[in-house]
Amino acid sequence: MFIVRPGEAIPTDGLIVRGRSSINEASVTGESIPVDKKEGMKVFAATINQEGVLEVRATAAFKDNTLSKMIRLVEEAQEQKGKTQLFIEQFGRIYTPLVLFGALFLIAIPPLFGVSTLHWATRVVVLLVAAAPCALVMSTPVAVAAGIGRAGRSGVLIKGGVHLENLGKVKVVAFDKTGTLTAGKPVLTDIITLNGTESEVLSLAYSVERFSEYPLARAIIEKAEGVGAKDLEATNFSAIAGYGAKAKIGDKIVYVGKQELFRRAGYSSQSIPPIENLTNEGKTVMFVGTEESIAGIIAIRDVIRPQAKKTVEELHDMGVKVAMLTGDNEVAAKVIAKEIGMDEVRAELKPENKIKVIEELRGRYGFVAMVGDGINDAPSLARADVGIAMGTVGADAAIEAADIALITDDLTKVSYAIKLGKRVRDISTQNITFSLVILGILIPSALIGVLSVAITVFFHEASELLAVANGLRVGRG
Repeated sequence: MFIVRPGEAIPTDGLIVRGRSSINEASVTGESIPVDKKEGMKVFAATINQEGVLEVRATAAFKDNTLSKMIRLVEEAQEQKGKTQLFIEQFGRIYTPLVLFGALFLIAIPPLFGVSTLHWATRVVVLLVAAAPCALVMSTPVAVAAGIGRAGRSGVLIKGGVHLENLGKVKVVAFDKTGTLTAGKPVLTDIITLNGTESEVLSLAYSVERFSEYPLARAIIEKAEGVGAKDLEATNFSAIAGYGAKAKIGDKIVYVGKQELFRRAGYSSQSIPPIENLTNEGKTVMFVGTEESIAGIIAIRDVIRPQAKKTVEELHDMGVKVAMLTGDNEVAAKVIAKEIGMDEVRAELKPENKIKVIEELRGRYGFVAMVGDGINDAPSLARADVGIAMGTVGADAAIEAADIALITDDLTKVSYAIKLGKRVRDISTQNITFSLVILGILIPSALIGVLSVAITVFFHEASELLAVANGLRVGRG
């Protein structure tokens, strides 16, 4: 058994035995709004208790709790991806020994049939020069190095060439919602008046909530201070865990909170105005009023990043599918997805479920990129073919697990990076094709004795310079 006070992190998974509070679970589930918890409900390691005191019975040791499981998922995903990347080294390991053994064969076999060794030795030298895959080996690294340099100057940090190449193969991008597509910060969006004006309703809410540290209260405070709302003298402030808050203003007790708070104050369901339209828009609704009347309704929602819709449109223009993977509730997720124009949305996902969806998307479309910012995104960032972390607001675990970090948290850099990856891949393909054609011409010519050593060296070096010049175009255009 352990006690969690307001503001403390929950040390391990457990079950609430006594108490009521709201828990910020964004680091684990990705939910943008704190979740109300009461007796009998589960809590998770690394989440933050907001207001009430909780008595919790541990249900998992540290090595088995939610945070530890996510760490293991990251390690397993990174190890799995590392094995697939070994394919890049296979060409050099196979081709070079074959050429050398072929050359030795040409020297050793002719004398057995009475043919001059000196004659074939000259041809072998020409063959070795002609078959040296310098242009082929350099074709991709030059383009990749130029691409990484250009990306870095544009605020995109790429941890290795293979990740830039993989960007060019991406067929679907999966975005986390909270903190990635949205700002991860609740903002007051609506004030609906029932008794009085908007400024009066906001002043009442501000005068009560300015004493609170609840995230939704911070949204009200920022809005009120931004418009210069009147600060009424309030006394006897009290937070009501899981419901809201109250304070005495003048000779009346003013409540700010959920509709359940007003039911507790004596309101019947018929006297509480309907809020379905607001909740269907993915907003959290708070009532403001006294025991006698409800003054108004305040709606709060996590706001969409301004670049989100443009980013999705740019990805669609490139023929890339876009999906949202979030631990937030389905209503909020679908509202955001519709506004941005996502192709798919998966909500209420735990970290291990996100990995399963990543595998499903890979099976349906091909290469998958994942964009996220939180601890809960780290396993899926590691498992995706390309993991992209929001660099400024992203958690250290997410940045560590990702292959790419966006320095400026500008979502348009996602589409920019994929476009750059496709350009690098196209130029690399051009170089590889050119290099193979050159090898296909030089090797037979060397074997039949058409080319001298000097001519072979000339064509060989010229092909290298052309491959390098073409690869450097990535950094310029």
